[in-house]
Amino acid sequence: MIAKDALQIERKKDPVEKIINSLKNEIEIKPLRVWSDASIYGAVIIGFIAQLFISLMRYEFKELKSTSTKFIKNSLLNLTVTIDVTKKQTKNHIYANFDTINTLILVPKWLKS
Repeated sequence: MIAKDALQIERKKDPVEKIINSLKNEIEIKPLRVWSDASIYGAVIIGFIAQLFISLMRYEFKELKSTSTKFIKNSLLNLTVTIDVTKKQTKNHIYANFDTINTLILVPKWLKS
């Protein structure tokens, strides 16, 4: 194999390795070696959907372009909702733990102004 061909093969592997690294270290898919085939497929699909969602957020919000996947994920994980049910069975939803990142993602633009 000539050096040019080897370099092309290596360049094709790089994006795949980066995605797998992100799934393991940022999205935090657990080790797959002991799972059934169906569990592996499910975990990988969910991981790819999470990665796609974060990539779309980076595309939509320029402020997130250089924010790490781990920071975006942690920001969304910190959101909480408390459901308060009164005696008359009405429900009040109380949202908490908003920060700059999840507010940017979840609050409509017309509410921010």
